[in-house]
Amino acid sequence: MPFPTRIFPLFLLLTVSAGALAAGDDPLATEALLPLRSATALAARVGELPCAEQLPATPLSALDAVDLALCKHPQTREVWASARLQAALVGVARAGWLPSLDGRVGVNRNFSEDARTNQGTASLTLSWLLFDAGQRQATLDNAARLLDAALATRDATVQTLFLGALQAYYGAQAAQAAVRAAGDAERAASESLAAAELRYRVGVATPADRLQAQTAASQARLNRQRADGEARNALGALANALGFPAQTPLTLAAAPAPGETAAFRRDVEALIAAAVDRRPDLKAAEAQLRAAEASVAVARAQGRPTLTLGAGPSWQRLDGDTSRGGTLGLTLNVPLFTGFENTYRVRAAEAQQEVRAAQRERLRNQVALDVWQAYQGLTTATEALQTTRDLVASAEQSERVALGRYKAGVGTVLDLLSAQSALAAARVERIRAELDWNIYRATLAQAMGALDYSLLQAAEGRP
Repeated sequence: MPFPTRIFPLFLLLTVSAGALAAGDDPLATEALLPLRSATALAARVGELPCAEQLPATPLSALDAVDLALCKHPQTREVWASARLQAALVGVARAGWLPSLDGRVGVNRNFSEDARTNQGTASLTLSWLLFDAGQRQATLDNAARLLDAALATRDATVQTLFLGALQAYYGAQAAQAAVRAAGDAERAASESLAAAELRYRVGVATPADRLQAQTAASQARLNRQRADGEARNALGALANALGFPAQTPLTLAAAPAPGETAAFRRDVEALIAAAVDRRPDLKAAEAQLRAAEASVAVARAQGRPTLTLGAGPSWQRLDGDTSRGGTLGLTLNVPLFTGFENTYRVRAAEAQQEVRAAQRERLRNQVALDVWQAYQGLTTATEALQTTRDLVASAEQSERVALGRYKAGVGTVLDLLSAQSALAAARVERIRAELDWNIYRATLAQAMGALDYSLLQAAEGRP
């Protein structure tokens, strides 16, 4: 059997075997790093549970809205793909510790003035880097820290999308509540107009009273029509945030009553300290700083000696004569002069480290500001929520008294219309206060890096 015919099956077997090993799903187990190193249960839930693609058959709850927004939003897929990319780069860094095996086969026909020869060659070469002054370890550390940063960035992005979905959902709920409040005000104005017309017909009211009541009824109807339009726009914005066309019909679940507001009155210093420990974007900045430190070590190691082991057999057949051989050796590479390239690589890496350190400190200060503002907003919203409850209760009682007095003929239409206007304004303020309370509660949780499904499950009574 000719030489190439005998050697080719061996190389084919080695090539197929190496290709099968390289094409394995995850031979260096890098995918296992993704769920285990997730900073929040929220990101793990989004990554591991089946995504919701369709609207539920039941009225849409805040939890349903968040599920849809996170599953359908392209930014969620983007950050997960980025995390998987960085995990694969960890695999690339791990591969640097393993030997490489190369195979080569050649068939040549040589010509000269008086002879022609056929030559076949084959070789296997094993190459293994034994010493590199810490460059591989520093490269692996850099990739691992960048993976930490990618995972923390993923968690921060998921929380941002979570908050955005809640804002759109609560905004739509508030808009629908405003429609109901405007409808109540329109019915009250219609009742006042009916009372004014009755008194006018029996001769105990002036034309001015009836005209004022008509004006108030028309204004109330206009307010309700505007509220209807704003509610439709809010539902369209919510549908868009969930990844559906704006014209998609949505039915929202009834808004649960705000929970125990006193539970959110805490020491702001303790909240800021907790946020520094939990904020995923701050974790990402810290990981990027550690990666920059590892990059400095990589740059320094690139200018140091390396030692490589090389070994492998070789075969040659020339005009029917077969020879076999092999190599085994160590190669020491000592960089003597690289045109100062390594010097400036180190300087660039050190400057990048300083940039990352400054970014981390800037973000740490921003975290404190975010928590402070969200806490103050929630505190104000909590106080306003109780105040608006009292305001609505007193305005309702005032409106009932004014209507009774007017029907009894001892009150004026101005008193009645003023009481009804105050009641409508009080209801709007209560709706705004409930919206602010829900939003600031979620904003504070997000500022602390603790925004997850438990915030909604508790509010909706889910396990």
